[in-house]
Amino acid sequence: MGYQLSVRVGSALIVVLGVCTLVFLLLHLVPGDPVDAMLGESARPADRAALRASLGLDQPLLEQYTRYLVGLARLDLGQSFQDQRPVSAVLAERLPATLQLAAAALLLALVLAIPLGVLAAKHRGGPIDGAAMGFSMLGISLPNFWLGPLLILVFSLWLGWTPVSGNDGAVSLVLPAITLGTGLAAVLARMVRASVLEVLGEDYIRTARAKGLSEAAVLRRHALRNAWLPVLTLVGLQLGGVLGGAVITETVFAWPGVGSLLVESIQSRDYPVVQGCVLLISVLYVLVNALTDLAYARVDPRIRLG
Repeated sequence: MGYQLSVRVGSALIVVLGVCTLVFLLLHLVPGDPVDAMLGESARPADRAALRASLGLDQPLLEQYTRYLVGLARLDLGQSFQDQRPVSAVLAERLPATLQLAAAALLLALVLAIPLGVLAAKHRGGPIDGAAMGFSMLGISLPNFWLGPLLILVFSLWLGWTPVSGNDGAVSLVLPAITLGTGLAAVLARMVRASVLEVLGEDYIRTARAKGLSEAAVLRRHALRNAWLPVLTLVGLQLGGVLGGAVITETVFAWPGVGSLLVESIQSRDYPVVQGCVLLISVLYVLVNALTDLAYARVDPRIRLG
């Protein structure tokens, strides 16, 4: 157990280090200069050189990378180029909004996907199954950057039910959560349907029906409990995708989270904040996958015994 945990932690650290290295190199290879973004292209050469030296951008790339890794080892993400504040403080301000959006989207996806998937499996080949899978196909086909503006147009501009953008209470969370959660709900609904259908063909399900249990009891006590494992796997993987999809959704709705901060920092060439955002998203993704593995043992005793 200890060896497996060590291997898992080591693999996670290698993944995070690889992501950080790739982002660091890409930021320094893409066109654009943080000094130009801060001072403008008409600034005097002396001012540009002084600012570049104060930010450490005049040093060789390898030395900058080494300093960045040393800072990570000390849990120091550096300071923002734009407002000269610690990156950790900037992320701490934005992270709660992203977690709130991700939790709302995941809750919405589960509320929609589980009943749809179970009903589709129960009425396989019927109109309910067709409608549920039609919704699933539609949800998968609608990208966030198209669905978000459409919802704003209908519910904010035409009907006036919700704010157009920003975080102004619980009502402001509705449209971003729908935008981010619809695609996840569509994928989960198909997985729930497939898992329940697979379980319904097992011998113990026929035994439960032969004992006189109602169809609702068979689904609740036997089918759903044993169909959870692949669904849980997909939830863990998709939750990481939700964090990535939040970048687009937060930008569309001007939601003050890590995703919109990442886009703003890329536009302003704020290297430390970009690296901090990517590192945070990577760590959250790895952490969610680790928690998913731990949840397997709670859902399937065979894994715990193994």
